[in-house]
Amino acid sequence: QVQLVESGGGLVQAGGSLRLSCKASGRTFSFSSYTMGWFRQAPGKEREFVAAINWNGGQIYYADSVKGRFIISRDNAKNTVDLQMNSLKPEDTAVYYCAAGGGRVSADEYGAWGQGTQVTVSP
Repeated sequence: QVQLVESGGGLVQAGGSLRLSCKASGRTFSFSSYTMGWFRQAPGKEREFVAAINWNGGQIYYADSVKGRFIISRDNAKNTVDLQMNSLKPEDTAVYYCAAGGGRVSADEYGAWGQGTQVTVSP
């Protein structure tokens, strides 16, 4: 069983920055074997892909809406994956979820999810 716990959400003004972090744990969970992803869900909308990073950081994917503003990174020694969010816009407001799996951009390819952390960007 794997547990993912997100932190770092909050309220920020447009143009500001936030850094989200996700800590993975689990007795039999091998963090470095999995692709890690970030997804978000705004009120009344479907969950959407934000960013993903493969096991060694050699392959990174971003949604077009965040490319050039967000940076995903991971530390396999600490079992953490971070999302640095810069130049935030009101449309980035959502609950952000960390996920572990073997896929890339499809939520169906991820088998473990965190509880989510709220990010609110004011105009």
